[in-house]
Amino acid sequence: MTSRRERDTLGEVEVPANALWGAQTQRAIENYPISGYRAFPAFIRAFVRVKRAAALANTEAGRLDDRRKDAIVKACDEILEGRHLDQFVVDVFHSGAGVSFHMNVNEVIANRANQLLGGGLGTYEHVNPNDHVNMAQSTNDTTPTAMRLAALELTKPLCEELDRLAAAIDEKAARYAGCVKPGRTHLQDAVPITFGQEFSGWADRIRGAAARLRAGRAELCELGIGGSAVGTALNVDPKFRERVCGLLAEWYGEPIKPAKNLFSAMQSMAPFVRISSGMRTAAIEVSSICNDLRLLVSGPRTGFGEISIPAVQPGSSIMPGKVNPAIAEMVNQVCFQVIGNDTAVAWGAQAGQLELNVMMPGINFANCFSATILTNAVRVLREKTIDGLTVDEERASELMDMSPSLIVTALSPHIGYAKAAALVKRALAERRSLIDVALDEKVMKEADLRRILDPLPMTRGGVQK
Repeated sequence: MTSRRERDTLGEVEVPANALWGAQTQRAIENYPISGYRAFPAFIRAFVRVKRAAALANTEAGRLDDRRKDAIVKACDEILEGRHLDQFVVDVFHSGAGVSFHMNVNEVIANRANQLLGGGLGTYEHVNPNDHVNMAQSTNDTTPTAMRLAALELTKPLCEELDRLAAAIDEKAARYAGCVKPGRTHLQDAVPITFGQEFSGWADRIRGAAARLRAGRAELCELGIGGSAVGTALNVDPKFRERVCGLLAEWYGEPIKPAKNLFSAMQSMAPFVRISSGMRTAAIEVSSICNDLRLLVSGPRTGFGEISIPAVQPGSSIMPGKVNPAIAEMVNQVCFQVIGNDTAVAWGAQAGQLELNVMMPGINFANCFSATILTNAVRVLREKTIDGLTVDEERASELMDMSPSLIVTALSPHIGYAKAAALVKRALAERRSLIDVALDEKVMKEADLRRILDPLPMTRGGVQK
């Protein structure tokens, strides 16, 4: 036999004979052939842990017998060990609020629990997906709970990778603390800056992004589990919420607790908006730094060429020897995707109505996707670009000598803005150094001129004397 017949409230459905899912999952497979993407493993684990905790809490409340509880817990443990993941087959874009995926979870756990108790697939003779696996729960409280747990799991390594990236950039800042380079504003020559100073700005921006993301994670720790269908806790034992949250806090190692207001926890997607916004901010900062990297490595002979980064692949199918900043280019694209995902989260969050936001599947996919790809991109950027980055100090010195605009600002307090501007104009026109022109026009003694126009002291601030 290649299939079995199951029945739900709409009638009979043909289900693959060996599938752990059941009738409602099969309907979802047929109804939502949309993206081909399946739930992220972190979201599967989150939902399964909710079901495991619920079984233990319901048993403690005297509502679920030990025999069924043990089978449900064993089935959950197998999934958490990495087994049966191919049974979670509902497309990430599916029915409102996540009903289809929720039932996919209930049916897989119920069928596996029945097998463990000696029953057949699809019979539910020992464990029923609705009556036992879903006892004291609703899609409306379990889905946002699992979304929070998945986001907690996925954003923790992202914060850690941002920390590592900041530390790696700090190392470069310390190494090149005394190396002067042209500063640039509006992509035009500005006053001198050291590579250490420029890099320190990058590192601080990344640390700031990680801090903002961590602040957003705190909101994810308040769970609306136990609210049941609309937040009134219908069919839920009074101690269920505390028992489930206590177990989840232990398993996740996070300060998880019941939400103060179950209605708010069900109605509002604000925690997901904030966590998405935090990832968007991190993506914007990382992308901006990648733009800087691509500029600084450009050329290498006809561009800035101030830094070198590891070559990871040939850069052209037609131009021999060409090497591109491929990692930075990839990271830029990831960051653009994260920014786009944030827009999807915002639109989904505002589309909630009355007691429920039915756009949770899309919100969840966007946040899980952002956290996954941004974590990986930040790690690869550090390992394959930042760790191997070196500064071409000779090139930086050459560029400093080429532009009078870089150092003339220090002269302004001594000879005035207009006179300094005239010196720059003449130096550029005659392709001469600023010092040569200033000496030619006898603006001050040579010793004083060279002291004032020494670029390194300029990077320390103050009036050059």
